[in-house]
Amino acid sequence: MSAPNKSFDPVGVAALEAQAVDAMVAGALGDIAAAADLDQLKVARLAHAGDRSPLALANREIGALPPAAKAEAGKRMGDARGTVRAALDARAEVLQEERDARVLVEEAVDVTLPTRRRSTGARHPLTTLMERMADVFIAMGYEIAEGPEAEAEWFNFDALNVPPDHPARTMQDTFFVGSESSGVVLRTQTSPIQLRAMLQRDLPIYVVAPGRVFRTDELDATHTPVFHQIEGLAIDEGITMADLKGTLEHLAAAMFGPGVRVRLRPSYFPFTEPSAELDLECFVCRGASVTDPNAPCRTCSSEGWIEWGGCGMVNPRVLMAAGIDTERYSGFAFGMGVERTLMFRHGVTDMRDMVEGDIRFTSAFGIEV
Repeated sequence: MSAPNKSFDPVGVAALEAQAVDAMVAGALGDIAAAADLDQLKVARLAHAGDRSPLALANREIGALPPAAKAEAGKRMGDARGTVRAALDARAEVLQEERDARVLVEEAVDVTLPTRRRSTGARHPLTTLMERMADVFIAMGYEIAEGPEAEAEWFNFDALNVPPDHPARTMQDTFFVGSESSGVVLRTQTSPIQLRAMLQRDLPIYVVAPGRVFRTDELDATHTPVFHQIEGLAIDEGITMADLKGTLEHLAAAMFGPGVRVRLRPSYFPFTEPSAELDLECFVCRGASVTDPNAPCRTCSSEGWIEWGGCGMVNPRVLMAAGIDTERYSGFAFGMGVERTLMFRHGVTDMRDMVEGDIRFTSAFGIEV
């Protein structure tokens, strides 16, 4: 850079003369026009508009001019640099449009070709539904309880007030591990988990027991020898049937939407007294088919209600078998099949679809973590 000119003598700088500036601009415009793609244009931008470009270096020489000449030189350099910037922007716009058009052609996707995407897969709907049902009770303060699938006969039958001559205790209904006299069975319900909770936990007890159970049923549209149950148990002071019904109404609303009605129909189970069948209001006809013979409902057989599970107050004999003071404590228990809940909730008509391992069935429910 030249030394500052402090005198008023008209000393010139060669790089700032009009002919030199015009030559720089012409060279820059030529290189910009010759750029065939954005990479070449980037090189031209650095060469003619960067900090080390001829125009930038010439602009620094303005300080060497006398005051009278600075204004004219500054205007000349400003116009020159503006012309180069405008040419760069215009050429960049043209090259970007050409690149976009080329990419659309080169990277075009034929959507009619078959894809080779790997299937993402999905968790089984029984697993996710069982977890969803358990979450409903966890939100109410319940705990998850677990137990062995190969269960002692005492836990599965005797402690639950099932007499020795009950039909369920024969090999026609129950899988025995070994011989019928082995005393070990594949649990036919998750109720033994409740009994283990009564023996192992301090009072009060609020537990829910999801899990697999086993029965000697033939596999058909409505039965399977291996299925899933979820049972609940609450033991505390002052527990009544009203608490049981309120709990089940909350579960039904969480599974099938608000407004669904439930009813308790008197029944009999050895381990509860009094006992009841839990019925849901038909979610298809909402009971309208009962009074309208011209609009029959196949879902509820025009009865207006669908059986969902069983429930009742825990039989005092079961409480005594677990060493609980029946004068002070009472409790309720309930249970329902997860497969049956899935059929009601999602309109599944054949239980065999749940166990045959066809990925087309599970993928229809999407991915749920």
